[in-house]
Amino acid sequence: MAGVNVKSEIKPLKKVLLHRPGRELLNLTPNTLEELLFDDIPFLKVAQEEHDAFAQALRDNGVEVFYLEDLMAEVLEGNPELREKFLKQWIEEAGIRTERYQKIIFDYMQQNYPDAKDFVLKTMEGINLAELHTDKSNSLVDLVSESSKMVVKPMPNLYFTRDPFAMIGNGVSINRMYSETRNRETIYGEYIFAHHPLLKGTPQYYSRYSAFHIEGGDILNINEHVLAIGISQRTEPDAIDEIAHNIFNDPTSPIDTILAFNIPNSRAFMHLDTVFTQIDVDKFTIHPGIMGPLTVFEITPEGSGIKVREMNDTLESILEKYVGCPVELIPCGGGDRIAAEREQWNDGSNTLCIAPGKIVVYERNDVTNKVLRDKGLDLIIVPSAELSRGRGGPRCMSMPIERED
Repeated sequence: MAGVNVKSEIKPLKKVLLHRPGRELLNLTPNTLEELLFDDIPFLKVAQEEHDAFAQALRDNGVEVFYLEDLMAEVLEGNPELREKFLKQWIEEAGIRTERYQKIIFDYMQQNYPDAKDFVLKTMEGINLAELHTDKSNSLVDLVSESSKMVVKPMPNLYFTRDPFAMIGNGVSINRMYSETRNRETIYGEYIFAHHPLLKGTPQYYSRYSAFHIEGGDILNINEHVLAIGISQRTEPDAIDEIAHNIFNDPTSPIDTILAFNIPNSRAFMHLDTVFTQIDVDKFTIHPGIMGPLTVFEITPEGSGIKVREMNDTLESILEKYVGCPVELIPCGGGDRIAAEREQWNDGSNTLCIAPGKIVVYERNDVTNKVLRDKGLDLIIVPSAELSRGRGGPRCMSMPIERED
C-alpha cells in the first residue's frame, strides 16, 4: 500500500525510512564539528555496523525498512529528466555562487557518477577541491585554497531521518531546518514526496521554503486527534501557527488539537523527543529536568483560523488529559542525577516504539534500560558506541511511514 499512515507513537510499526551512515562522516573534521552539529567524529565502519544491526532488529520484528538514498535513486531512475534539475538545485543550495564552479561541479558529477545511487550518495558525501582537478592558475580562489578544502560540504546528520520531514497522520511536513547545514537535507524529501510512487500525492502540511524553522524531532503523534509539537531550540512558534492552519484546513485530517510544549532552549533539550517519548499506552520516558510545571499551549481550530489557550500544569496532568488514561512517567537514569545527565546526553529517553510496550533502545544507557525492563517493557537493545556521537537515539534515526491504525 502506498501512502503515509502515522497516527500514533506506539501502534505496531509497519514501514520505516532510514539512512545508512555513509562517507559523509569521513568529511567531518575537528574544525568543522560545531558548524556540522557534531560533538565528535564517529568511526564510520563501526557506525555502519551498528546501523545495520538497528535496521536488522527492525526487520526481525516485522518492519519493512526503506532507505532515503534508495528512494531518491529510484526517483532519478524513474524520471531521468529530473537529474539535471536536481543537480543544479543541489549545487545552488550548496552555496556555489560562481558560474565557473557551478559548471565544474555539474560536469564532475555527471561524468563520474552515472549510476543513480552512487550519484545520490556523492551528493550526501560532499566534494573537496582535490577531486575536481581544476587548473589553479585560472583562479585566485584555487591558488589560496587548501586542496583538502570542502567545496561542497557533507551532510553528516542525514542518518537522523526523523528531522528533515515528519509524518503527521496521512500527511507530511517537509521541514525548514534550524541550521543551514541541515536545511540542505530536505531537498531529498522535496523530490521523493513529489515523484516516488510510495509517497507521491501525500498531503503536505509544511514547506521547506517556509520562512520559519521546524524539525521532525519536535513532532509527536499522540493519537489520531492530538499532535504534540515542541517550541524548542529548533522549532519556532511561527512555524507551529502555520502548520496548525494547514492541518486544520485539510478536510481529510482528523487532528483537532495541537499541543505546543514550551521546552528549554538548549542542546540537551534539542527537540521534544529528547525530553519525552511515548513507549506504551500509558508510559512515557522523560528527561527528569522537565518534571516541574510546564507551559503548554492548546491550539484548536476556530472558524477559518485557530484558537490558542495557555495551560500551566505538570507534564503528567497534561498527558493524562489528552491520552485519556492515567500515565506513568519514567525518568531517564532512574532518578540518579548523574546517570540521568549522562544517559540523556546519550539519548536515554529517545526510544523508538515499534509496538505498545516494545521499544528499541541504545545499549550504552544501561541504568535507564534496567528501569524500563523492571517496568515490564520489552527492550530491543542495539549497539550505539559510534552512532550516539551524533547526539540522537533510535527515534531520531527513524522516520515511520506506516503504523497500524
